[in-house]
Amino acid sequence: MSLTQYYTATTLDGFIADSDNSLDWLFTRQQEEDGPLNYGEFIAGVGAMAMGSTTYEWILDHEFADKDPAEWKWPYHIPCWVFTHRQLPVVPDAGIEFTSADVSTVHEEMVGAAGDRNVWIVGGGDLAGQFAHAGLLDEVIVYIAPVTLGGGAPLLPHRIELRLDELGRNGDFACAKYSVVRSPA
Repeated sequence: MSLTQYYTATTLDGFIADSDNSLDWLFTRQQEEDGPLNYGEFIAGVGAMAMGSTTYEWILDHEFADKDPAEWKWPYHIPCWVFTHRQLPVVPDAGIEFTSADVSTVHEEMVGAAGDRNVWIVGGGDLAGQFAHAGLLDEVIVYIAPVTLGGGAPLLPHRIELRLDELGRNGDFACAKYSVVRSPA
């Protein structure tokens, strides 16, 4: 059975990006490739992913900034759904589907595409919160960086009850895995 997981990094004060949608604070931190809750082990278990339009545009701006669109190569080899209400540039030959549908509607397609692997909610926090609010988010895995921003894009702008399942240190980061606690019906 696949899990729907929000795997991300945050600042100590709970922001995943600054007010300019920059992640510069993140890329100055050290981490161990084989340390606790590492990306390599995580992504090996992912069969489908979802992201909001801001996350998608950040990837375009940082991966393809100086390249002709014909040269763009999407960094992921799994199906991806981008939640947006706008027309966005398309990465050629990428398994990306743009949608403005409700997360509940799309989630079933994502789980089907993932097979026996997991679904990754890449970002942002509002999108992860929508999945949680719909009862579809199973885990939150977060790297906490030793920096504060004082504002920006929040980690999770929704109330979600969580249970700590795993805690560790990976380089400069405190890292934690939480299960989403569902209210009894």
